[in-house]
Amino acid sequence: MFVCVSLNPAMDKRVRVVQFHRGQVNRATGVMQAPGGKAAHVAMVLRTLGADPLWIGFAGGVTGSELVEGLKALSIRVEAVATNSATRVNLEILEDEGAVTELLEPGETVSVKELQSLENVYRAALPKSRRNTTVILSGSLPPGVPQDYYATLVEIGHESGCRVFVDTSGEPMKLALKARPDFVKPNQEEAERLSGSVIDGPGSAGTVLRRILHEGARAGAISLGSRGLLWQRAEEEKTLFARVPEIAGRSTVGSGDATLAGFAFAEKQGFESNEVLRLAAACGAANCLAEGPGRARAADIARLKQEVRVATLQYSEKA
Repeated sequence: MFVCVSLNPAMDKRVRVVQFHRGQVNRATGVMQAPGGKAAHVAMVLRTLGADPLWIGFAGGVTGSELVEGLKALSIRVEAVATNSATRVNLEILEDEGAVTELLEPGETVSVKELQSLENVYRAALPKSRRNTTVILSGSLPPGVPQDYYATLVEIGHESGCRVFVDTSGEPMKLALKARPDFVKPNQEEAERLSGSVIDGPGSAGTVLRRILHEGARAGAISLGSRGLLWQRAEEEKTLFARVPEIAGRSTVGSGDATLAGFAFAEKQGFESNEVLRLAAACGAANCLAEGPGRARAADIARLKQEVRVATLQYSEKA
């Protein structure tokens, strides 16, 4: 079983325009709205892969109801915690030439009572799960949630015997590392901020990844976008590097979440190391071809998986 926790969910709105003109009236050529937030995208891709994920998160107002009903329509099980504030909306403006502009709302303040209610739901869900449940904590923290809260959720998950994956950034990630999560997945920009080092290619990314593992993660990956994907387990010496196929996609929004879903699913299935990375990279690439974030198609994932090339990374520790 997979449990996807969303502390700052959203409704995604994708607006298509021929060309976006700042400071002018822009007429949309198409609009699509769907459940959003990183945990929702992860759950959607896990469902596509054949899993039966449980989504736990906050939901408030009309947008919160739309989020819950949208997830249920995708056959995703939901445990929603009601909030007084409405669920935020994230806007993605997609131009015909491929440029993408995102406007992400910060989310409303979560009360102490609401946060405790979510923790109670989270705790109750874990003992009901089958053994070897994978918990996936992903996304930003809304106002009112302590910066170390992901670390708290990691510890609760471990107490229940669960494997816990974390995908966030900044201080919440730094603090979560101290709880020794089983897997973390920053992108290049997040990894640079986390380590204070510049990543100029796979070699330097490999060095940064090892530093992150040294900080407490038991495994981790760094996404370099179209340049590839790195992955390593802390107990292993080798860093694996996947080259992703070149594709003309619609948008990369949600590709990191799709990649995370691929890692979680492959690890749970006990895939061989190369196959774990190959599936994760294929999920991220397939998301670029989808109609919206988290909508990667199974056929695209299967096809792209055959095109991903995995090798052991060669680099200098001084890179």
